[in-house]
Amino acid sequence: MGLFGKTPQRSPKESVQEWCSKMRKEGYVIDRQIRAIKREEEKTKRSLKDSAKKGEKEACVILAKELVHSKKAICKLYAAKAHLNSVQLNMKQQLAKLRMAGALEKSVDVMKAMHSLIKIPEINSTMMEMSKEMMKAGIIEEMLEDTFEGLEDADELEDESQNEVDKILYELTAGELGKMPSAVKDSLPSTDVAGATAATASIALEEEEDDEEEDEMRARLEALRS
Repeated sequence: MGLFGKTPQRSPKESVQEWCSKMRKEGYVIDRQIRAIKREEEKTKRSLKDSAKKGEKEACVILAKELVHSKKAICKLYAAKAHLNSVQLNMKQQLAKLRMAGALEKSVDVMKAMHSLIKIPEINSTMMEMSKEMMKAGIIEEMLEDTFEGLEDADELEDESQNEVDKILYELTAGELGKMPSAVKDSLPSTDVAGATAATASIALEEEEDDEEEDEMRARLEALRS
C-alpha cells in the first residue's frame, strides 16, 4: 500500500508478468485435475470389468457412461491448457511490443482464449479477475456471453455418447457387451494392389536384366584382357 493508503498502480510490464505467473499456477491446477480424473477412470474400469464378470449389464452401462464423461472432461481440460499456453505466449509478445510502442495492444486471440477459460470451473474465478484487469489495460474488450454456444442437436449428442459407451463396453469386456467399432471403409481398391504388385515385378525384372548385362560386359572385358 502506498502513500495515504492508496495502492500504487502497476506498470504494464508488471501486469503482464503477474498474469503469466497466474497462468502457470492455473496450469498446475489443471494438471492436478487431469491426474485426479485419470485415477478415477482406472478405478471405474476395474469396477466395470468386475461387474461384467458378475453379469451386471446395467451397472456396466452406467460405469461406461461415467468413462465417457471422464474422457470429455479430460479433453476440455487439455483444451484449457492449450488456451493458457496461448495467452502466455501472447503476453510475451506483448512485452516485446511494449518496449517499442510503450503500451499494451488489443488482442483478439487473447479475448477468445479468455472467453473459453472463464467457462472452466476449476479456474473460473482467477480468469474472471484477470479478464477484468485485461479489459482495463486495453488488451481485450468486454466479453459478452454467447447465447448460441452449446446449442447442439440433442439427438446427435445422444447418438455420439451411445456409440462411445458401446465402444468402451466392447473393449473392456472383451466383446461380451457393447458393439465392435465400425471398420475403416476407406480400403485400397484391388486394382491399386494389383498395379503395385505389377510395378514391383517390373522393377525386379529390370534389375535382373541390368545384372545380366553387367555379367556380359565383365565377360567381354575378361576376354579382351586374355
